[in-house]
Amino acid sequence: MAWTDRVTTTTNQKIMPWVVDTILNSNVLAQRLIRKAKKWNGETQKFPIKYQANSTGQSFAGFDTFSTSAVQTRVNLAFTPRFYQITCSLPLDELAANATEEKVLDLMATELKSSAQDMASDIGTLLYLNGTGNGDKDFNGLGSIVDDGTGVAVYGGLNRNTYTTLQSTITASGGTLTLARMSTLYNAVTSGSQKPTIGICTEAVFNLYESLLQPQERIAKDVSLLKGRNVGLNAGEGLIGGTGFTGLFFKGFPILADEKCDVNALYFLNEDYLDFYALPVPMTEPIKYKSVDVKGNDYSEVLGLGFSWTGFIKALNAASVVSHIFLGGDFITDNPKRHGKLTGITTV
Repeated sequence: MAWTDRVTTTTNQKIMPWVVDTILNSNVLAQRLIRKAKKWNGETQKFPIKYQANSTGQSFAGFDTFSTSAVQTRVNLAFTPRFYQITCSLPLDELAANATEEKVLDLMATELKSSAQDMASDIGTLLYLNGTGNGDKDFNGLGSIVDDGTGVAVYGGLNRNTYTTLQSTITASGGTLTLARMSTLYNAVTSGSQKPTIGICTEAVFNLYESLLQPQERIAKDVSLLKGRNVGLNAGEGLIGGTGFTGLFFKGFPILADEKCDVNALYFLNEDYLDFYALPVPMTEPIKYKSVDVKGNDYSEVLGLGFSWTGFIKALNAASVVSHIFLGGDFITDNPKRHGKLTGITTV
């Protein structure tokens, strides 16, 4: 209904002191990785990997002759940093109008926080792609990390068909998700204590997995935003930051729903071999704040090594200020064989 002038001329409007986000979706993988980012070192980040065993071992007796051959067993995976930015600009007349006693939210701070969250959402999308976007400038994502050489033949400068231990396990589900297929994938990426620490899928696949469980097995637990092995929590235990995601467990590790995940896919990932290596941009300031002004999404805290911004810069030919938020580095695994993926899941 429309109020009469009797009401509008005697009653102030009330604007709630926060913004409710109705656009951004969940971003599980990016939050777990970037909040625990590691420091990038050097112009190239190198990871020595062992790709074959020393073959000179032998049994012997008496004066048997031994091999004197030197066997090459190691080679370097090598990565160069990649960078992403988002622009935050504001006209000075709007800032002037906001700088009054009736200000409810600080326009400059709110716009910066909102843009940082939008950037985090963009990066969450990139972390599922293969890094070839925008002329190979995008961050590497699971599309290149979890691959058997069919989609991305060269990883870290090495050809997966030559260095076959760099191949992940990719298994077509044939359309149907079963516990047996999940167990087969688990066995393929597991060796002794080296096993997956997390499963990632869409909400649709998450619901399919839930339907496979017996009622007594459908125990949902909160899972911390922070990555690591001990991510399941017992009843009554708190979460770091007081928040988390709901997970259903499989063979001791949580399966989580991420709306940015590939459609019809289920990843098994070992986070001991999966990190975001961050390289801060020079002449910028680090970003580390808790946003209480923007509610309704999973981006309340843009934390982690690497996020930085230029500060607001006055434009030369306009009454405005502009700033840029940066994230540098890359999403890297040094052991692709410890990750796997089921594809084509549509039913149970």
